[in-house]
Amino acid sequence: MAKRRSCPVLIFLSLLLVEIPFAHGQESKKMIKIGVAQTVSRPDLNSDAKGFEKALSEAGFKEGVHITYLRENSKGSVANAEAIAQKFRDMKVDLIHSIATLASQATASRIKNIPIIFSSVYNPVDTGIVPKRSPAGTKTRTNVTGVSDLWPVHLQFEMFIKFLPKAKKWGTIYNRGDQKSLVYMKEMREAAEELGVVLIESTVSNRYEIVQAAQSLVGKVQAIHITSDDTIASSLEKVVKLCNEKKIPLFIGDVYSVSRGAVAAYGLNYYLIGHAAGRKAVQVLKGKRPGSIPWGPEEKFSLVINEKAARAQGVIIPPELLKKADKVI
Repeated sequence: MAKRRSCPVLIFLSLLLVEIPFAHGQESKKMIKIGVAQTVSRPDLNSDAKGFEKALSEAGFKEGVHITYLRENSKGSVANAEAIAQKFRDMKVDLIHSIATLASQATASRIKNIPIIFSSVYNPVDTGIVPKRSPAGTKTRTNVTGVSDLWPVHLQFEMFIKFLPKAKKWGTIYNRGDQKSLVYMKEMREAAEELGVVLIESTVSNRYEIVQAAQSLVGKVQAIHITSDDTIASSLEKVVKLCNEKKIPLFIGDVYSVSRGAVAAYGLNYYLIGHAAGRKAVQVLKGKRPGSIPWGPEEKFSLVINEKAARAQGVIIPPELLKKADKVI
């Protein structure tokens, strides 16, 4: 019996049919949607966002290839933060990165079925973002995990005293109506007592009282240390001006504000906070449940020194601290 010859057209069609499913699968591959809910635009929080995205990129999740970011900013408004959370819930994004407390509260309270990775939240427990039964370093067993930006208040004070070991009277200024500042002030008092120095406090209720509050410390203190306080940070230059005039060394906890005129800051690098949160997000995108990934504070700190400010305020910086600095301005 003669062999049946294969038709070239049939062969071509059969090969084409084999290729089609693969091609279709490539075209319909799902793009991961990540909602970014940022509380407000600030250098530290912007660095947080960049660190998060860098961590995902390093893990192979490239923007425009595997991931699309839906970036929203509530501009400090509770109503905006709630609207953004609702928008992400309606869109059914695959994961949410919430930056700072306001955005994180809005998303965590309204969304229970989408993974949420928070960052730059100083107290996730008391703000209701994680359960009270889940202290730092533990699993939340919810759809939420993340990285806190709790300031290392005791370590900061200890570092600043190394610049001025003979200074025994330190001043500080804070907004008595700022709950976050009150938490940090409690720790500052404890640190001062343990370190054997006197802490003299001056309070304000708004930024218009800052100059008067700073002036009240003149002649009473040998240095000023500003902890986390949004009111003082908004008008830090007013404090810097007085410190330059009166030769009072000024130290702060925010490394991003040293260039505004403080001698030094020892604190958190928010890029690293975002990067740490991004690494948690990678675990979630690879199949891990967020509630099984322990949340906790960032534990890497940076020392930034401003030599120009030190000269203006009469500070001779110890050489060993200059060597230790992560950045010298």
